[in-house]
Amino acid sequence: MHFLRLRFTAFFIAFIVSLLPAPGQAQSSKKKSGNPVFPGWYADPEGTIFNNRYWIYPTYSAPYNQQVFFDAFSSPDLVTWTKHSQILDTTAIKWAKRAMWAPAIIEKNGQYFLFFGANDIQNNNTMGGIGVAVADNPAGPFRDYLGKPLVGQIINGAQPIDQYVFKDKDGQYYLIYGGWGHCNIVRLKDDFTGFLPFADGTLFREITPKSYVEGPTMFVRHGKYYFMWSEGGWTGPNYSVAYAVSDSPFGPFERVGKILQQDPAVATGAGHHSVIQVPGTDEWYIVYHRRPLTETDGNHRETCIDRLYFDEKGAIKPVKITVDGVEARSLK
Repeated sequence: MHFLRLRFTAFFIAFIVSLLPAPGQAQSSKKKSGNPVFPGWYADPEGTIFNNRYWIYPTYSAPYNQQVFFDAFSSPDLVTWTKHSQILDTTAIKWAKRAMWAPAIIEKNGQYFLFFGANDIQNNNTMGGIGVAVADNPAGPFRDYLGKPLVGQIINGAQPIDQYVFKDKDGQYYLIYGGWGHCNIVRLKDDFTGFLPFADGTLFREITPKSYVEGPTMFVRHGKYYFMWSEGGWTGPNYSVAYAVSDSPFGPFERVGKILQQDPAVATGAGHHSVIQVPGTDEWYIVYHRRPLTETDGNHRETCIDRLYFDEKGAIKPVKITVDGVEARSLK
């Protein structure tokens, strides 16, 4: 009887082992992220890569007076996400009271600079605009870097929100931002404490393309500058993303067309995105928010990821928004 038990145990172990992936075969390669990629109402996601991990920095999607902090999320493979709670809040930013929006982040010399909008200013007589926080870790905690807004005025008609930090091929950093249908680009000082003038002496240059509303982002592929933005109203079903291509970060940017929008069978209000490129490859992902079909509250937005593809001429193909999300993709 003891001998039979041993034989059965050995058979059972061999059966279980046969179900496991072979050496070198990533079990997670068959998994998908699912959309949304993490629970909770989050919008305006900034996707990036730090230290071989994917990171997403979103807006906490709630009434303005409740938007007083930021959470962050990190993943080794786009499938399993870890929440980093309240990496920054208004206790660290004394001038910020509400409406903390659309974080953008950049790493420089081992420090992490988080740019954010706050207070939803409606005129130049109120405190608020685009601020900067800094930390020694991408998970924070972040502290106020300037003690005041970096951009605290409405210039060229652009509300100071929806900031994106772009590093050009020559190493120059730019701040690209703006709501209310206007977009500005400014040259950042090396220490991110202010701006450098352009050759004509101006600090703020408007680069607004046709139909622009808000949510700018920019990247370079094959030497071309891809400028992307959101169109429509953020509370409506027709919120969407369009793009233009130029040989310069200053344009001119002629609108090509929409590449991200609602699918009435999946979700509505797909917009305010960012883009992740897997380093050393031509693999691209679009990180964006959308509203489930079951929701009517404008703040009920969730963060999703889908693949971004280009055709042979470099045009961005329309994105198919999915429920499944993307396959696991580890960084090495």
